[in-house]
Amino acid sequence: MKLSTKSRYGLRAIFDMAYNAGGEPAQIKDISRRQNISPRYLEQIFQDLKKSGLLKSRRGPQGGYTLARAPEEITVRDVIEAAEGEVFLVACTAREKTCAAQCEFDEKCVTQKIWEEANNRLNDYFSSVTLKDMCDMARELGIEKEIEHRYMYFI
Repeated sequence: MKLSTKSRYGLRAIFDMAYNAGGEPAQIKDISRRQNISPRYLEQIFQDLKKSGLLKSRRGPQGGYTLARAPEEITVRDVIEAAEGEVFLVACTAREKTCAAQCEFDEKCVTQKIWEEANNRLNDYFSSVTLKDMCDMARELGIEKEIEHRYMYFI
């Protein structure tokens, strides 16, 4: 299994929102600049994250994207599945098995059991890591938060 840029960038972007914006709306241009991801591509990714209920959007000068749930309620698996669909290593380990009709060894295959166990462990791990965990990791690594410039007023 190889994750596409859509899920990798989606996870980076939604982490960026949780870390740098907190509960405030985040704008695509800011996330794009910090994460070095094309704004047009981020818009496409955010549409999938919005459809899956991970993000909300608001129009206007104070608008942008916000997390639809608290960072401790959004897992890495949620983001990957929103971008990619179901996470599985080989077709015979998917919920909707696509190889059963093609494979004479379905349900009588030792390697299928190995792939299922690996798939379960991977999904369990992705389900155990939340955006809050990622924010904690970033603080431990000493990654500085960016101060929101659009709300700063000098008199």
